[in-house]
Amino acid sequence: MALWDGRFSAGPAQDMVAFGECLDVDMQMWREDLTGSRAHVEVLLEAGLIDTEGRDRILEGLRLVEGELAEGSYVPGPELEDVHMAVEARLIHHIGEAIGGKLHTARSRNDQVATDVRLWLRTRLEHLESALVGLVSALSGRAESDGQVLMPGFTHLQRGQPILLGHHLLAHAWSFQRDAGRVRDALRRLDACPLGAGALAGTPHPIDRHLSARLLGFSGPVENAMDAVAARDHELEALSACAIAMTHLSRLSEEVVLWSTAEFSFARVGEGYATGSSIMPQKRNPDAAELIRGKSGRVIGSLMACFTLVKGLPMAYNRDLQEDRAALFDAVATTLASVQIATGMVKTLAFNKDRYEEALEGDFLLATELADHLATRGVPFRQAHHVVGRLVADLEARGENFSAVDLPMLRTFHEAFGEDALEALNPRHAAERRVSYGGTSSSEIARQVQGLQRWASEHNLSTGERG
Repeated sequence: MALWDGRFSAGPAQDMVAFGECLDVDMQMWREDLTGSRAHVEVLLEAGLIDTEGRDRILEGLRLVEGELAEGSYVPGPELEDVHMAVEARLIHHIGEAIGGKLHTARSRNDQVATDVRLWLRTRLEHLESALVGLVSALSGRAESDGQVLMPGFTHLQRGQPILLGHHLLAHAWSFQRDAGRVRDALRRLDACPLGAGALAGTPHPIDRHLSARLLGFSGPVENAMDAVAARDHELEALSACAIAMTHLSRLSEEVVLWSTAEFSFARVGEGYATGSSIMPQKRNPDAAELIRGKSGRVIGSLMACFTLVKGLPMAYNRDLQEDRAALFDAVATTLASVQIATGMVKTLAFNKDRYEEALEGDFLLATELADHLATRGVPFRQAHHVVGRLVADLEARGENFSAVDLPMLRTFHEAFGEDALEALNPRHAAERRVSYGGTSSSEIARQVQGLQRWASEHNLSTGERG
């Protein structure tokens, strides 16, 4: 028997039952549905809509349903459509229609599902935020322990300037720090309770929606009943945060893949995050990075699916909205797993610390150093840039690099080159000279590491207080 079958003379077609049910997805929220129902029972009692005995019998019935669901002895059939009907049907089985049927007073499946999703999402986003903090800590920790490794900084995947590895790792760390902030922002706007809004217009029963909110840990109820059941922007915001984080994870993963190649020979993925080949015995594939890179498309696709789903829906609830949960649940779970895997991968990366120590000697990525040298001696930077560009072209035509230059040669290109010009061609010194705020120097790396570690510590304290 469906909750709405009084209006119809016959039940739905069997293919429609199969087409419309969403139990496989909805049952992920059975704990949240029970939590919402327990809160609603207290609200019904406070409003005088049930008595204490009725409250106690419903709570006992919900306890029985919880036990059955937890142990797997109750598996609802597709005719029950969703988790709300599954829980209510089993509750009535245990305590009878006369009492169990009262639980649905002053609520609708519309506000139930909106509440369940917010409860589910709140817990998972808190986990995701904490996981992102863990990834930031892992990256800043590697920047602290391996930050002095010399490497080329790239633009267009071409060598640009010498930098220290810590500078590069911290660039990723700050991205994930912002991702954690976006998740916390999503949690802030998620913090409103739809329960008791009814189908769209509220209820004539004297319930206290502020009590519902307090019991469920929300700061207050959603102000407008129609908005309470129709709003999905909190889901879109959470999905957006996930998609942006996955984009950052994919970017990091792409670099790990490149660094792991023989051509780069800069990093080695730990055995726990790599696999071999079924035919090529020598292979050590960076599968963790490749899987994260691939899963980013899945999460971005979920965001696009939900944007498309809600863009043309009139107020208030429409059955289309049933389709949001599969995309939302998968995207959040995928993002959380990806962050956790990336953290393990980062912690176990092994760097070839001497890879570029000799390779960057005389390399053209030091060209900016010569241009800056001229600029410090009064040459306009645009002119200095042109001078060094001609020098590079001349050396390149002769198959040489900066290792072939001496001061007399430099002065044939511009008389302003000073006695200390050749000192600018030391790649490690070049990196250490970048002492401007946010630069690649050791002192700036240390400052950023300290700042991120302080932020992570403060976050963990606030999360503990919130929990």
